[in-house]
Amino acid sequence: MSKIKKLTGSFRYTQWDPCLITSQIVAMQSVLYCSLCLIIAVMQDLTDSTRTLDHIFEYHEIHVRDNEGRSVIFAFVLNAIIGAFALWTIVGRTKLCLDFSCTYHGIHLLACWMYNGTFPTTFSWWALSVSCACITCVGGEFLCLRTELQAIPLSNIGAKVDL
Repeated sequence: MSKIKKLTGSFRYTQWDPCLITSQIVAMQSVLYCSLCLIIAVMQDLTDSTRTLDHIFEYHEIHVRDNEGRSVIFAFVLNAIIGAFALWTIVGRTKLCLDFSCTYHGIHLLACWMYNGTFPTTFSWWALSVSCACITCVGGEFLCLRTELQAIPLSNIGAKVDL
C-alpha cells in the first residue's frame, strides 16, 4: 500500500506503531519515577525523615497528620505537574494524553499492589491518585493543544496570497 493511501484525511502519519508506543510508555514511566524519587528525596531532607521506598509505594504513607505525610502529598502533586510537561514533550498529542496518564497511574497501582501485597484501600491514596491523574491529563492536554493550535507560518511560500 502506498504512503499516500495511509496519509489520507490527516496531517499526521497515523499508522499504529507498537514500538513507538512502548518506547513512549517506558520514557514516561522513567521520567515520572525519576522525578518523583528526586522530589521525595528533597522533601525527606526538608522534613528530616529517612529515605525509603515506602514514601512512593506504601499507600499508608499518604496522610495529612504530620509534615512527612504532607510532603509526600506535595511531591505527588508536583510530580503530576511535571508529568504534564513530560506528556507534552514525549507524547505531544492531545488525544493521547488521557491514555498515557492512565497508563502511568495504572502501572503505579500495580506496583503499589505488588509492593504492599494488598490492594490499596485507603481513601487518601485513591483521592491523591485520581487527582494526580487528572492534573497530569488536563495539564498535558492543555500544553499539547496550545502547540497543535499554533498558526502554521506561510511566509516561506514566496508569492503573497490574499486570503
